[in-house]
Amino acid sequence: MTVFYCAKCGTALTGDLVALPAVPQVDDPDDGRDAKTGRARSTVPNGHYAIDPEPWGAPFVVADEPRRLVHSGGRELLRVASTGVTLSAGWRDSFVVHPEDVLPRLEPFELGNNWLGCCGPTGAHGPNLACCCGSRLATWAADCMGPNELHLDPVRVYAWNENGPADSQ
Repeated sequence: MTVFYCAKCGTALTGDLVALPAVPQVDDPDDGRDAKTGRARSTVPNGHYAIDPEPWGAPFVVADEPRRLVHSGGRELLRVASTGVTLSAGWRDSFVVHPEDVLPRLEPFELGNNWLGCCGPTGAHGPNLACCCGSRLATWAADCMGPNELHLDPVRVYAWNENGPADSQ
């Protein structure tokens, strides 16, 4: 069991969570989508977390080579079209948690368009959740056209389990 804490003030951000070996695959992003809110089911089940080794979220950079369009895997962030193909240059090794495991402890941090979305935040414009101390440490994507994922910044949070500091790798 692992608990995540704010690195700035030490506030517990989650209760005990169980590690998953990898971020679960999203076969059909519309399967289980809530009819009322339009939100997809969470990528990570309640009470669990996973480490995402791939870059995720803002900033986005222009790709070196054009990529062929492939069917969405359900984890891509909805972004306003830009010139050229872009790729995430965001956090690697972020902690992906179920939104309900952390949202009661975080506050929306709305700056400019980082909360933009018709039914919820897109997550494409950077961190949009902060600890009570003001540290911007999480990005939540929950708009009706994208995934429902909450990523904790691996630099601004730390994980602790019954044996001491949890390994982030």
